[in-house]
Amino acid sequence: MNRIRSLALPIAVTLTAGALSALAAGTAQAADVNVARNGGFESGLANWSCTGGTGASVSSPVYAGSGALKATPAGQDNARCSQTVTVKPNSTYTLSTQVQGSYVYLGATGTGTQDVSTWTPGSGAGWQKLSTTFTTGPNTTQVTVYTHGWYGQPAYVVDEFSVFGPDGGGGTDPGPSVPGAPAGAAVSGQSANALTLSWNAVGSATGYHVYQDGVRVKTVTGGASTQITGLTASTSYSFQVSAYNAAGEGPKSAPVTGTTTGTDPGPGPGPAVPKHALTGYWQNFDNGATVQKISDVSAQYDIIAVSFADATTTPGAITFNLDSAGLGGYTVAQFKADIAAKKAAGKSVILSIGGEKGTISVNDSASANNLANSAYALMQEYGFTGIDIDLENGLNPTYMTQALRSLSSKVGSSLVITMAPQTIDMQSTQGGYFKTALNIKDILTVVNMQYYNSGSMNGCDGKVYSQGSVDFLTALACIQLEGGLDPSQVGIGVPASPSGAGSGYVSPTIVGNALDCLTRGTSCGSFKPSKTYPGLRGAMTWSTNWDAKAGSAWSNSVGPKVHGLP
Repeated sequence: MNRIRSLALPIAVTLTAGALSALAAGTAQAADVNVARNGGFESGLANWSCTGGTGASVSSPVYAGSGALKATPAGQDNARCSQTVTVKPNSTYTLSTQVQGSYVYLGATGTGTQDVSTWTPGSGAGWQKLSTTFTTGPNTTQVTVYTHGWYGQPAYVVDEFSVFGPDGGGGTDPGPSVPGAPAGAAVSGQSANALTLSWNAVGSATGYHVYQDGVRVKTVTGGASTQITGLTASTSYSFQVSAYNAAGEGPKSAPVTGTTTGTDPGPGPGPAVPKHALTGYWQNFDNGATVQKISDVSAQYDIIAVSFADATTTPGAITFNLDSAGLGGYTVAQFKADIAAKKAAGKSVILSIGGEKGTISVNDSASANNLANSAYALMQEYGFTGIDIDLENGLNPTYMTQALRSLSSKVGSSLVITMAPQTIDMQSTQGGYFKTALNIKDILTVVNMQYYNSGSMNGCDGKVYSQGSVDFLTALACIQLEGGLDPSQVGIGVPASPSGAGSGYVSPTIVGNALDCLTRGTSCGSFKPSKTYPGLRGAMTWSTNWDAKAGSAWSNSVGPKVHGLP
């Protein structure tokens, strides 16, 4: 996931006559500053204090830069980390930070007016911004700002902590200077559709911009190499790299040329998905769940969705960056070999596009073609057998249909296409997700709707059902089953453990009851479908990592249930 800080670039300012008058009269206000120190945790835990030694500086995951705060609640300690900032009396400040984890809090105390706090029940696998404001009292010159987790919850991660407002005179972090040009640019790892570009790291850099034939195509953080995909076979390309930080973008490196190889035969067709299949999402990051290699994923899973593809600066195009450092040194070569081994064992390993923080948009023909071309290149490079659409910011059914049909024409009948819409996305056949699913019904594998982080929803009988019950699973699945999807294209998506989602966890027993209700007409709650659907595809979970963290209780229970369906 590409994470970059805001760039402090020079801008041209046009002042109105009124503004000029105000300046002449000396009434202009000084710009707000960030009075927090070491808010990016680039200097470890300097300026911060965490209760009971619960906090630590980590290099992954990070939202931007090279550091972040990771704190772990223990017993009666909620892992509170704080610092005291110097402020001006009678002033308003905006407090904000990026967080990952369940039940993460942000607040300020000692304001001299009303102390404030805000929190999130869960940010899923991505980053979520928390923000609030406070006003200082007439005699307040110092305020304590803090973040903490909650009792019994896993570790949380915080990055880019800021307190913007008038300068209280306590000093701020010194601004960086623009970084120099990266040296040592080189091309390796040639294939028909991809090249690997590497360079020497620049010490003061937050990240790097990659230019292909003079056009910026990618932003890289957390490393000094990247793979450029979606290229044409037997073609030469020129690349340059620039480093950037909060002060701006530095000069480009000397150009380096790379040439792709001849036509790649590709990874070959993937194995057929079984009649009843178990799907699990595999995390390409460490968020407190068990860190896994693809080879570690339980054999119960028939479809493994690698989470997630990364956006590029080209609209619609995607790439994939293995988090080798965050996954304990997992190499790209091992990753590819593990995919091949799973494939040989009859499993499908696909690439998931989106997630909670997904920023990929396909809103015209050009971006649809970019998605299809880049997805196909990644399938050839890594051996993926398909893609999963998990765009939680909505989708355009016209152009997503175009993209998926274009990809299908390249791959053929072995292409696996799955979807993971939210419950709200599948309430009506007029919704973008539902339209897309029906548009590609002839090539669609399965829709594993997320029956969590939802709240109450309508069932196919018009009644309202609350998440966390067998009726919620069966009555909402009925909408898809009666709305035009084949039973083989419907799966039940649930968290593997309470830590896997902010809400909506149900026990494996409830999942089994829902599967029996829909396929056999037994073990139903108050809702009982008018007919059975023995061809139901199965179930999905977020994630294989959270499942492993809980001792594989979910897959060991739901897997045999799915594989034993009629």
